[in-house]
Amino acid sequence: MKIRLLIADDHTMLRQGLRRALEEDDRLEVVAEAASGDEAVRLAMALRPDVVLMDVTMPFMDGVAATREITSRLPNTRIVMLTMHHDPEVAQRAIRAGATGYLVKDCSLDEVRSTIVMAASGDTAVSPDLAASMLGEARRLQLLGAEDEKVISRREEEVLQLIAEGKANKETAEELHISVKTVEKHRQSLMEKLNIHDTAGLTRHAIATGIIESSVQVTIL
Repeated sequence: MKIRLLIADDHTMLRQGLRRALEEDDRLEVVAEAASGDEAVRLAMALRPDVVLMDVTMPFMDGVAATREITSRLPNTRIVMLTMHHDPEVAQRAIRAGATGYLVKDCSLDEVRSTIVMAASGDTAVSPDLAASMLGEARRLQLLGAEDEKVISRREEEVLQLIAEGKANKETAEELHISVKTVEKHRQSLMEKLNIHDTAGLTRHAIATGIIESSVQVTIL
């Protein structure tokens, strides 16, 4: 049985080239293409592919947010990120969102094919040049967490991303399946930990630290 694949990238030529190249492999079948993160979510829900090959920077909804949405709704669908970002922090965010693979676009087609197959089997694969950097970053954060109790939690990071995307407390609560009161508690905790006292400041912090892509349309008053 072939691995059913969805390709999500906002560059039409790249999507089409990837489709032609990947369909030369008898193991793979491209069932659809998406030009944005929100379209990737809609198509994934409709078609339930085995693997989504996902770019990070896309309009309307970035690839990390789309990954989080897809993996929360379709736990059996695997996500492989294929992106220009060499930043280990971006890779860490993608993996925390549920991605099982992370490749940069200077990799070979053979690497893309093999990573898709590995992801479909439930294995995790990361570009070799990022692996050491990610390990170093993970160790740094572990040490920082031991020394500084003000490191934000994974849930607080999720709340911060949604705040930066312009979501109201009620929308954030619905997306994360928590109460509005809990969202308010996380928002207050973020402001205290980061010494930031307004939504605009939280949004700037989210962009500066890579929690949300700067290309995402946000309003800073």
